[in-house]
Amino acid sequence: MAVQKSRKSKSKRNIRKSANMIFKLPTLSLDKETGELHLRHFITKSGYYKGKHVFKKIKINRKKKSDLDISE
Repeated sequence: MAVQKSRKSKSKRNIRKSANMIFKLPTLSLDKETGELHLRHFITKSGYYKGKHVFKKIKINRKKKSDLDISE
């Protein structure tokens, strides 16, 4: 069995590790129904997944600070 003669320094170790790192961009897909670009295995912004509508956007009315009166 091969045994190294001396310990590798942190610098040499990190140079080797960084040389083998590859940065990949996430894979994008086109939705069949809307033609939107989205991340694979995620729903689109309009709520479609694999050409089927699975999620409906809900508009939330938030109250303003002036509407919330603590003194009442």
